[in-house]
Amino acid sequence: MNANRMPDVYYDYLDSPVGRLLLVADGQGLRHVSFESGKHPTMLADDWERGPGALHEARTQLKAYFAGKLREFDLPLAPQGTDFQQRVWLALLRIPYGATASYGDIARAVGEPGASRAVGAANGQNPVAIVIPCHRVIGANGTLTGYGGGLPNKKFLLDLEQRNSAFALAP
Repeated sequence: MNANRMPDVYYDYLDSPVGRLLLVADGQGLRHVSFESGKHPTMLADDWERGPGALHEARTQLKAYFAGKLREFDLPLAPQGTDFQQRVWLALLRIPYGATASYGDIARAVGEPGASRAVGAANGQNPVAIVIPCHRVIGANGTLTGYGGGLPNKKFLLDLEQRNSAFALAP
């Protein structure tokens, strides 16, 4: 790499209550929050550079989230995906902290009421876990369904949000 050229993509790690997370960002924003031990871990590319400074704000906000002090992330996001996936991920961002929605709810929200399975596939391909809250999507009957970070982590995240939502509303 040319010494005068800044790398296009930075990565770093965050040890969290749900395991080690890989954070990846470029000049547009956060591209990945990936479970290192998840079903589909993000593989490092040769041209990515370790850059803790470039991911400082993402790390800070994720730590605050896990501490129960942050309910809404304020980070530029740059997930890579199809138009349909982008629409689904945008709908996920509208699910309030501490709430859940079904795959059917999201399908209706993106104007594709018969596309629950496609929503599930797009949800499963979400590259920015936790920040784009795919963990808030549950089965129509209220059961926890698949999660790339594992169902115990999905339960942990939902419990964290429920606990802090209830606490925030208590007199």
